Formats: sequence, structure tokens, C-alpha cells
Amino acid sequence: MRDQRKTEIKVGITVVTALLIFLWILGWAKNLTIASGQKSVMVSFTNVAGLEIGDDVTVSGVRKGFVENFRINKSGVTVKLSIDADTDLKEDAVFALTMLDMMGGKKIDITPGNSESNLDYSTIHPGIFHADIPAVMSMVGNMKDDLVITLGEIKTTLTSLNKMLTDERMNENLRSSLNNLSELSFKLNKMIEANSTEVTSLIKNTNELTLTAKEFIDENKTSLSESVSGLKSVLNNSNMLLDNLNKFADETKEQKNNLGLLLYDRNLVDSLRITIQQVNDVTKILIEQLKGKGINVDAKIDLF
Repeated sequence: MRDQRKTEIKVGITVVTALLIFLWILGWAKNLTIASGQKSVMVSFTNVAGLEIGDDVTVSGVRKGFVENFRINKSGVTVKLSIDADTDLKEDAVFALTMLDMMGGKKIDITPGNSESNLDYSTIHPGIFHADIPAVMSMVGNMKDDLVITLGEIKTTLTSLNKMLTDERMNENLRSSLNNLSELSFKLNKMIEANSTEVTSLIKNTNELTLTAKEFIDENKTSLSESVSGLKSVLNNSNMLLDNLNKFADETKEQKNNLGLLLYDRNLVDSLRITIQQVNDVTKILIEQLKGKGINVDAKIDLF
């Protein structure tokens, strides 16, 4: 009887232990927890690429939560994350969907950020997608036609380049050009060697000329400054003279001076014309009288 009771106790302990282990494994696999210190974060992605509910959420590589739910909308997928309450996320936190392992599993890794402001858990935050191996293979598949065309163009280019390199005439021209270049370099080197003395003398004379010019400028700096000042004064006076002449011309044209009145007064011009005509008439009369009996003066003078 005692042995049977011991056996029942052992079986009960084994069953309870197995049940606890099962519940622990189930909670670990499904991210179930009895703790109430969880908080939710909403993150939007254009594509979740195989992410499933219960997948890990890590903060700087440390597991701190799990994917709780999805909501599909027009712009993509909104993912609800459940993370531990002690997780300190900042306003500039980055949410990245990455590959968990080589088998294709997914996780969301969070970079906490360095901002002084805390993360606003009431808004939806943008997430970024890091392409994994399947995504890369999919992109390669989409680029298949472009790759075929590109490889064909590369093949055509290499074929043309091979024909060009194996062309005897072109090779001969290339060798001739290289020989000419080598000969030109040799002659140029010879010319420089033959005229090295003249080149050195030219450089020396240039240096001396530069030094002399510098010494001349230094010695006559005051005189040059005075000459420049005098030239500026002459230019200023010339400008003033031109301004005065322009002003005088404008005043003359607008009849604001005596010369303008004489040149542009219509009445004066008419009077001068009449006077000149009268002088001509008197001159003609005097000439006719001189040719005849002499000058005949008929004047009536009343003194009283």
C-alpha cells in the first residue's frame, strides 16, 4: 500500500513537472507572459516579408518583446509590437525588419536612439526593411531580363574590343605612334640638354628682372603713390570740366545764358536779318549815287 502511494506521488510530481515544462516551452514559443509590464508600439512597413505573430522584437540585439498583431492598410502593414516596460526608447528610435537566421526567420530590431525626448507610444512610427536573401533573390529574378540584355551588351563590347586588339593594321599604327612618341620625347630631351645653359640664363635673367622691378617699386613707392594721386586728381578735374561743359551746353540750349539767348532767340535773328537787308539797301543807294552826281543828302531837321 505504501509502495503504491509512493508510485502515485512520483507519477503526480512527474506529470506536474512535465506540465510546467510544457507551459514554459509554450510561453517561450508563443511569447506568452504572466507579467503585466508590457507596452505596445505601432510600426508601419510597406512589406513585412514573412514576419509572423510571435516573432522576436530585439532592442540592440537583446530580446525584449514580440510581434503581437498585424493590420493591413492601403500604404502597407501596421505591426503592433509588445515590448517590456523597462525598455527605454527615444524619439529618434529606428525600427528595422531584419533576417533572424539563414533559414529565413524574421525579427524586428530596434535601435533605441539618442534623443533627449522619449518615444511617443500613441503614434505610428515608420519602419525600414533590410533586404534578406529571399528578397535579394526576388530582386535578381525581377532584374533577369535586364541582366540578360546587359550581359549581351558586355559580350558585344568584348567581341569588338577583341577584334580591335587583334587587328594587325591597328597594332602596327599603335606601334608606330608609340615609336614616334618615344622619338619625340628623345628629341625633346636632347633639345633641353643642348639648351640647358640658355634656359638657365633665361630663368636667371627673369629672376633678376623681377628683383629689379621689385626694388624699383619699393624705392619709388612714394613717388608712384603721388603720381597715382595726381593722376586721380587730374581725372577728377577733367570730369568736373566735362560736367561744367555739359551743364553750359544744356543751359545754352535751354536759353538760360546770354549765348543761348543770342543763338536761339527767334526775334533777335529776325531783327538781324531785317537790319542786314536794310544795310544792303542803303549800300546800293550810295553806290548808285557815287556813280552819278555824287551823294545827295536830303534831310529835314527841325531844331525848334
